[in-house]
Amino acid sequence: MTTFKRASRALTSKLSAIYTCNFHPVTSLSHFSYTHNASFCSRPRQNNKEGSTIDLNQYPSDNIRNFSIIAHVDHGKSTLADRLLELTGTIRKGHGQPQYLDKLQVERERGITVKAQTATMFHRHKFLGSDTDFLLNLIDTPGHVDFSYEVSRSLAACQGALLVVDAAQGVQAQTVANFYLAFESNLAIIPVINKIDQPTADPDRVKAQLKSMFDLNPSDVLLTSAKTGLGLEQVLPAAIERIPPPPGKSTSPLRMLLLDSYYDEYKGVICHVAIVDGALHKGDKICSAATGQSYEVSDVGIMHPELVATGILLTGQVGYIVSGMRSTKEARVGDTLHHTRTVIQPLPGFKPAKHMVFSGLYPADGSDFEALNHAIERLTCNDASVSVTKESSTALGLGFRCGFLGLLHMDVFHQRLEQEHGTHVISTVPTVPYIFEYSDGSKLQVQNPAALPSNPKNRLIACWEPTVLATIIIPSMWGLLSLYALSVAGSNWSTHSLIASELS
Repeated sequence: MTTFKRASRALTSKLSAIYTCNFHPVTSLSHFSYTHNASFCSRPRQNNKEGSTIDLNQYPSDNIRNFSIIAHVDHGKSTLADRLLELTGTIRKGHGQPQYLDKLQVERERGITVKAQTATMFHRHKFLGSDTDFLLNLIDTPGHVDFSYEVSRSLAACQGALLVVDAAQGVQAQTVANFYLAFESNLAIIPVINKIDQPTADPDRVKAQLKSMFDLNPSDVLLTSAKTGLGLEQVLPAAIERIPPPPGKSTSPLRMLLLDSYYDEYKGVICHVAIVDGALHKGDKICSAATGQSYEVSDVGIMHPELVATGILLTGQVGYIVSGMRSTKEARVGDTLHHTRTVIQPLPGFKPAKHMVFSGLYPADGSDFEALNHAIERLTCNDASVSVTKESSTALGLGFRCGFLGLLHMDVFHQRLEQEHGTHVISTVPTVPYIFEYSDGSKLQVQNPAALPSNPKNRLIACWEPTVLATIIIPSMWGLLSLYALSVAGSNWSTHSLIASELS
């Protein structure tokens, strides 16, 4: 027994020593906690103002700039967005993943931007003779033509755009398409020649292209390298000085444009909105101009670049709201949201997406139809450019007929269904819509070959397929291309038509 008591006292003293070593004074614990947070936090502590709420009342509409980054594929949009976020202290340099705003797994795997992402930045700049704090809303957009609908929706929330062009590759197809999207939206366009650090870079040649094709003044072009950081210090001052502030009126009734939405397991439907007129506060009751349904705003804030609650959004600002929408069908992209019991003129919204290819989607297991239906509903909330109609097949059972903007868009949609919602689908061969004309003068548009009726009384006299009116932009060595075109398409091509479309 005596031996047992001695062993017990020894064990107690050892445990006491262990506890004494593990606990530290409050000052030391506070220092350790700060060091830990500073090492792993994705954005610096000063952005959160030592834990205080961001006061958006300090940023009137004159101190707000909304702009997007548009470019061809792989011209450095996402890398430039990373450098701007680091330059403003929104994220810490060297912490977090490259292409920070590309958050989807499919974007990481393919190395492309699929979804337009918004980030709010705060920047101090000497403007009109005094140091002024500005709120900058940056939108990083996709570059591939299949996601041009994302670009057009993003431009609706902007007053300017950074047109990024590769210093080696020069102006390419989506450079032209995105320029005209911004030009039609009356946006201020700032040309940026990126990747000037490359050995094959030729900024003078690219400046000449921008002048001849878009009539952009070469002296307005910014020369940068997003990879090395060269010339980036002139991008934000140019955006502040050349892009006008939002034109909305703070004294007018609330009108906000629904830009995007997605479903969150804990908060429900989260809507990205742009405040055109008026102001929105947490607890306000809002109404949808499209559906007439009313909601109460339970959370409101900005993307900084993650969701940061502010309790308010003012005129010209871009942020998010959580309003308790029970179904993703209630969040119609392009809808106008306003305060209840107010009469407003709805905003014009967006042009409807024009679907190019159609494909059938069926569950690999017929019993998973409801799960697939649920997954498609949530995914189309985040991708409004997809059309979905139910259909049935004698071989595959119940499924959906989906319209996409292109083959890459279709492939990405399938991949997101599997990765984000765990569904296993069978997709049919993609087809394009056809129009069949009959002898009685009737016309029928068919997207699925199985839907083509066989009526011997009506004779089929014509079949119409989609065609594209395109402008071909080729380099000065048009002769080689004309010879190749003649060898492929025969007499349907002419050298004169190619010469007419040449822009050297």
